[in-house]
Amino acid sequence: MARGDVVIVGAAETDEVGVLPGHSTLRLHVEGARNAVADAGLRMSDIDGIASVSAPGPIQVAHTLGIKPRWIDGTGVGGTSFLLHVRHAVAAIRAGHATTVLITHGESGRSQVGSARGALPASSPNAQFEAPYGVLGPPTMFTIPLLRYMKEFGLTAEQLAYVPVAQRKWAARNPRARYREPITVEDVLDSRMISYPLHLLECCLVTDGGGALVITSADRAGDLPQPPVHILGTGETFESPLISQMEDFTTSAAFRRSSAEAFAEAGITHGDVDHLMIYDAFAHVPIYGLEDMGFVGRGEAGAFIAEGNTEPGGRLPLNTNGGGLSYTHTGMYGMFLIQESVRQLRGQAAAQVPGVEISVAQGNGGMFTAAGTLVLSNRTP
Repeated sequence: MARGDVVIVGAAETDEVGVLPGHSTLRLHVEGARNAVADAGLRMSDIDGIASVSAPGPIQVAHTLGIKPRWIDGTGVGGTSFLLHVRHAVAAIRAGHATTVLITHGESGRSQVGSARGALPASSPNAQFEAPYGVLGPPTMFTIPLLRYMKEFGLTAEQLAYVPVAQRKWAARNPRARYREPITVEDVLDSRMISYPLHLLECCLVTDGGGALVITSADRAGDLPQPPVHILGTGETFESPLISQMEDFTTSAAFRRSSAEAFAEAGITHGDVDHLMIYDAFAHVPIYGLEDMGFVGRGEAGAFIAEGNTEPGGRLPLNTNGGGLSYTHTGMYGMFLIQESVRQLRGQAAAQVPGVEISVAQGNGGMFTAAGTLVLSNRTP
């Protein structure tokens, strides 16, 4: 096993993201998959591994595409699942279980065409111990740790509001972004309250879309058209399925553990990172990510973002596609983190950052439930 011996050779999203009532969930998977395989300069017959999240799941997707895989991964831990799929694909290719793996995502999050969403099972721990107290759904769950963080570290409403302001500056440079118009802190604070202290503009979009990745060995990538993106390090873990059972509401143990493992495997330090993608279902998640990954100290991320460090021209470019707050968010956003990291490393991003050699993607699954981290590079290790 050699660091970076497995690479991403294909990466593409659906033709459009946004509001797509004419696209079912399965169609979004298929469209993204076809685009990614074409991007890699391959055919479906070259694919012998498949990973996806139900529904429809990897078997339905593979059947529709005519793929006959000898390796299948249906890991589903929320929005970070696709980062875990990348990690698992690396292991499968190294072990000889597959040579070329296709990872797909498609979600009709807004239009709900062919999606499978049901009520919370009455016997689940969430239904028994949190829902009776009004903790039901992402906004009400995510505000619990946020309020504790604000109390402990003095994060102001204005600093929190600046997170979507900074990301909108990136979205303004991205023609595919759902919202591109500049916003101010005042605009954010004047937007409708969703669940205190989160306003509408501090909550992710709800859209339709998808994307896919093609992963193979570095040895095989030499004959393919796209510059390979080397997978230097990966991490995955979880903390708790219940938001109320977090070890500490002011920090994500899952973020800390998965990122530490990925950085150690990659052999990098924070100073080596040129570009960063952190899952941003809500405005405070990048704040947690910056601190738990070790880029800034505890309680410092709010001011760090408000001082302009993560926006265009800043020293740590963050969520350069506009993020889930301005670009797109289908429900499981992790695929779009990876897509933007790959674009930046290829030099193909709409809001390209000069000289990107190492990009890190930090995923979140559920409400600080699970985490996955990828360290990616365009340099040959």
